[in-house]
Amino acid sequence: MDRQWRDRGLYPLLGILLLLSLLYLNSDKDSVSFSGLLWQPKMGFVSTNSTHFTILDDGGGQSKFFYINGWNSYWLMQESVWSSSRPKVSEMLKKGAQMGMSVCRTWAFSDGSGPNGLQLSPGVFNERVFRGLDYVIVQARKNGVRLILSLVNNLNAFGGKTQYVRWAQEAGINISSADDSFFSHPVIRGYYKDYVKAVVTRKNSLSGVRYFEEPAIFAWELMNEPRCASSSSAPVLQAWIAEMASFIKSLDRRHLVTVGLEGFYGLNSTTKLEANPGEWAASLGSDFIQNSAIENIDFASVHAYPDSWIPHADLEAKANYLSRWIDSHISDGETLLHKPVLFTEVGSTWHVSKKGVFDRDVLLKIVYDKIYDSAKKGQAGAGALVWQLLAEGVEDYIDQFSLVPSDYPSTYKLIKEQSCRLERFFKEENQSKIDHEDPCLG
Repeated sequence: MDRQWRDRGLYPLLGILLLLSLLYLNSDKDSVSFSGLLWQPKMGFVSTNSTHFTILDDGGGQSKFFYINGWNSYWLMQESVWSSSRPKVSEMLKKGAQMGMSVCRTWAFSDGSGPNGLQLSPGVFNERVFRGLDYVIVQARKNGVRLILSLVNNLNAFGGKTQYVRWAQEAGINISSADDSFFSHPVIRGYYKDYVKAVVTRKNSLSGVRYFEEPAIFAWELMNEPRCASSSSAPVLQAWIAEMASFIKSLDRRHLVTVGLEGFYGLNSTTKLEANPGEWAASLGSDFIQNSAIENIDFASVHAYPDSWIPHADLEAKANYLSRWIDSHISDGETLLHKPVLFTEVGSTWHVSKKGVFDRDVLLKIVYDKIYDSAKKGQAGAGALVWQLLAEGVEDYIDQFSLVPSDYPSTYKLIKEQSCRLERFFKEENQSKIDHEDPCLG
């Protein structure tokens, strides 16, 4: 028997099988399937070339421009903490890829001592939750999806900047209770930097890839919808953005960085104030042009919520407003910022109009047509991400803008059509190697 194995050259095969068996027996049974770790599809890193996103090939050169159709599912890490709910995450990423979407934006934060808290206290982490984020990244890469990872919330949900201020107060630091202290106080800025470093430099427990070396990460987002309690804090926010963007770049030169802005024009942008949805928008301390122009911010982010921002307007007025909002920011990216503009949240309700059409489809089509026109002209409008998509069984995360795509065939069709027509402007060379079928074939 020994001679037969030696003559047939089967000893090396036997050794490999034994090694794989040992790795399997010692692997985390809550982790991704063992077969998934044996092979990960190749992906190029995303870069920018003036007002365009590009994909870097394996040789470091630049390929075609990259115009994005994508979505938000902020709940992915939360549902990846426990093995029983992980199939919902993998299904959502698979469904997104099947609809031709290439980028998903999700939370890489959960601050506080809750059962699914990632950062329990400053610099103290729940490893099980971190492994949930590891799982999200591995599954995204498996499905050819890139992730925008947001690093903290302006809102109180999942802790947010209020939790950081509370931590400082609990540590006995003499600090104002105002949430603007998040941006100004050196101790809190240190908390945030420590958190960012822990995330950016983490080694994925499932793939062994450091986050700063992971091409499935599209970009780091400094904060979801940064706002100040007072417009007088605007210079403090501007300085915070510059400091934190520079800090991330000191840790990670390969990934893009964005702010996470809603896109409101500040008091300094006097010629642009009429594009805001109301006078209130200029009093929040953020300024789309000034904040986005910072050197280490690679692309501008914008949100669009006509239903929330001008709630009493009719559909025609909302459509006209949205059209002007999109045009204004694409123009800014093209002529002032010289950077890509990505509409990272586009949300509207499911209300049915008198003609039997979902208002959401009408408004979403306006955004999609603007992006498609920008792609045809090679302009700065680089893509849009719908807010937000759910998988079946995650109803706890539902809001007035959420949808399970399969429940709304007209919206599903609209999203997929946008993906397919944008694909004409970008096709990654190795796409056929990714573990999903091209949704635009056939």
